[in-house]
Amino acid sequence: MYKRSSVFIGVMVVLALLLAACGGSAAPAPSSSGGATAAPAAQAPAAGEKVTLKVLIHQNPPMVDFMNKFNEQFQAKYPNITVDMSVVNANDLSTVTQTRLTANDVDVIDMFGFSNAAQPYMKNVTAPNWQTLIDAGLLMDLSDQPFIKNYDASAIKDAGTYNGKVYQINLGRVSYSGVYYNKDLFEKNNVKVPTTWSELVAACETFKKANIACMTAGGKDGWPIFVGAYGLLGAVYPDQAKLVEGLWTGGTKWNDAKSLDMWKKMKAYAQDMMEAGASGIAGDAAPGRFASGAVAMFPGGTWYGAAIDSAQPSFKWGYIPFPGGDNADDNKYLFGKYDQGWVVAGKTANKDAAMKYLTEFSEPANYQAFANAVGFIPTQPGAKLSTAIGQEVAPYLANFRVGYEQYWVAPKGAGQYANPYASYYKPFGTYDDAQTVADKVQADLQSGLDANK
Repeated sequence: MYKRSSVFIGVMVVLALLLAACGGSAAPAPSSSGGATAAPAAQAPAAGEKVTLKVLIHQNPPMVDFMNKFNEQFQAKYPNITVDMSVVNANDLSTVTQTRLTANDVDVIDMFGFSNAAQPYMKNVTAPNWQTLIDAGLLMDLSDQPFIKNYDASAIKDAGTYNGKVYQINLGRVSYSGVYYNKDLFEKNNVKVPTTWSELVAACETFKKANIACMTAGGKDGWPIFVGAYGLLGAVYPDQAKLVEGLWTGGTKWNDAKSLDMWKKMKAYAQDMMEAGASGIAGDAAPGRFASGAVAMFPGGTWYGAAIDSAQPSFKWGYIPFPGGDNADDNKYLFGKYDQGWVVAGKTANKDAAMKYLTEFSEPANYQAFANAVGFIPTQPGAKLSTAIGQEVAPYLANFRVGYEQYWVAPKGAGQYANPYASYYKPFGTYDDAQTVADKVQADLQSGLDANK
């Protein structure tokens, strides 16, 4: 079990002082032994007694609408339980969660999927908030709850498990490593949907000869370019957790032979495959550009599906994993991240009500309605999305994997280029040579590794 960090203890002290100054019920100050002590658990209500279940979620309009309806349904089934739901901005969720857990003022919380854990091989890094809260005993172990079985085992393991125990049920995931393709253009130009890097290169050459741009993306915003190449990174390094460990321990370097091959492919992606005007296209304009029919492919996340359909409802498109490897078997994975999930306060006095709440939510019919409302790729095996993107990703869900940036924690002191970003290349960045980029990225990473020896 990881120890609580001094950062967390400091935060607890500040919160205690702030709450005291505001006249609220503050958490007790740290004990003389140095540990942060949360507010004591209240006495559990007697069976059948009126209960107020405090629920905290982040602002997401489709989700808020769904939860309001679900709460009405839940209260009708359990009339002795009143759901008091609070909604906060996504950027404030972590801070509000920590404050209310410490004050023992919340029962059920919408928390983003566990990611970026501080691993034993990492030195001098700050643990993420979810990890610190578990170490402090502020989140409940849900391992033995029957509703866990309603969810994909991989989702429970990847996004809700810590030290062998389950603390979250995750409710949805997104992929960002795929490529949208124009079905009509592929058919009219007799181009096979690519499954390898060489097939992708050949497809782009065919489209260019026909005066059709191969790819587009929102290059003006920067991030769509490197996120669009996450599938290429995954094809070269399918085990992304192992990649992160190798970078930390020195077994993998950003300028070794394997990585250099990746950088060469990223150069081709950024400079040869992207249309010339991509650096001037805003992120929110790129789906419409693709839907106009002028471009053959559009690398990007599953969240763009609705925007493409909205821009041109009759447009026919498909979605495939980025074929970044030379072997088709290396290109069958969709990489992405887990979004929101439910956790329960470790010291709640309303455990029985909280378990009823999660049990009811986890019923397949209720979960299916939730998935349809918010549009996430489902984490219950029986749930299906009726949307176009849901149908396109369905064949690949068995090969869904967590992406690099969900594992990566940069060593303190690392330079700004210590990440595998295709956007370093011109016209999106300043570099033009693969070896130069590889050496620069490794040097910026090494500066942080050396500082933490």
